[in-house]
Amino acid sequence: MDVAGRSGELAVFAAIAEQGSLSAAARTLGLTPSAVSRIVARIEARLGVRLLVRTTRTLTLTTEGEAYLRAARRILADLAEVEGAIADQASPSGRLRVTASLAHGRLYIVPLLGDFTARYPGILIDLNLSDRIVDVLAGQADVAVRFGQLADSPLTARKLGENGRVVVASPGYLARHGTPQVPEDLLAHNCLSFNFRRAEPGWPFRRDGRDYALAVTGSIEANNGESLAQLARAGIGVARVGRFAVVDDLASGALVPLLEPFNPQDREPLHALFVGGSAMAARVRVFVDFLVERLADRA
Repeated sequence: MDVAGRSGELAVFAAIAEQGSLSAAARTLGLTPSAVSRIVARIEARLGVRLLVRTTRTLTLTTEGEAYLRAARRILADLAEVEGAIADQASPSGRLRVTASLAHGRLYIVPLLGDFTARYPGILIDLNLSDRIVDVLAGQADVAVRFGQLADSPLTARKLGENGRVVVASPGYLARHGTPQVPEDLLAHNCLSFNFRRAEPGWPFRRDGRDYALAVTGSIEANNGESLAQLARAGIGVARVGRFAVVDDLASGALVPLLEPFNPQDREPLHALFVGGSAMAARVRVFVDFLVERLADRA
């Protein structure tokens, strides 16, 4: 232990108070009793006051000694906290609970995890893919990747990007049922929709600068866009899903975009939500930074 500096002096004085004697403190610190005595004398000489009253059997702190001990313990605790935080940042570790939606998580989060764990081998990713809202504030997850507008919350949010929506159907379905030319044509089609409550009923469209919602019906509803895209690929109906979920299908021609002149170009922001502040674990910070680095241009 280096006792040359002030922090070493503080540690020695705290050890004396805890052990109740200079000799016991010396054994704990791996020093000689004479070295400990010299350190105390040096502190007292610098301060110009007595900190300890020593007899052959007892050791008592003076009023000034008690004040010095309180300050010493506080400073040593602060120093340990800072050093621990720096060490954690240099090598983040521990379990990191991450939640994301089924489709986006499978397509965009899961493919990134190998690179992340290679970069930070001390972090264990505990991944939960679900379209159910997980309560980060209640401690159910450390980081939540979510689409949509954010409600007022004490959580910290980092924007990862945004996503638009597109109406799609398979070439086979369109060959059998015809291609809708205007939104109202969808009233004669099997429209596959989400089964959770939306802010507005129906599918939004824009015509002549005016936004409106069209009430559509269909034979199947699902709680995630990936299932709706799969149903559309199978030729069962028309779906309106996040563009991210069908990028490959649109590129390959497995799905065809419909009614693009009427697309309202509504955008859903994508955020990483977490508990921020000075107590935020380094593993949370580096994971969110990694998502920003890898997803900002893709979402």
